[in-house]
Amino acid sequence: MKRLDISKLEPNAYKAMYGLENYLLTTSLEKSHKELIKIRASQINGCAFCLDMHTKDAIKLGETPQRIFLLNAWRETDLFSAEEKIILGLTEKITLISQGGVDDDLYKKAVDTFGENYVAQIIMACVAINGWNRIAISTNLEVPR
Repeated sequence: MKRLDISKLEPNAYKAMYGLENYLLTTSLEKSHKELIKIRASQINGCAFCLDMHTKDAIKLGETPQRIFLLNAWRETDLFSAEEKIILGLTEKITLISQGGVDDDLYKKAVDTFGENYVAQIIMACVAINGWNRIAISTNLEVPR
């Protein structure tokens, strides 16, 4: 069923969301890290529109299909670095925030590995994609063919 288009009905809302995206462009967050965050959160949330967009973006940036295929099982493979596994763990905990949030051990490991500023940037990237997922899913954004 076709649903409303928030970008047309409430353009200031989209402008605010793009403000967060523009901020993320100014951070030191690596592009590959951003795409892993976007893909993993979109997998958890079941957002087909965002999965389509961000897997294509990741491949353009040099991500391998194999790593994308195995992203749901990142804990069981050595295809992801220790740093990436921390980011993926944070992404899952933030996306599933109602299931207990980010535990102290993961938070400490993240800050010890990346520093507080980078962790803040990871959190904001998670906030952004979770927002986009919720917009896309609730408005039935269609995957381009």
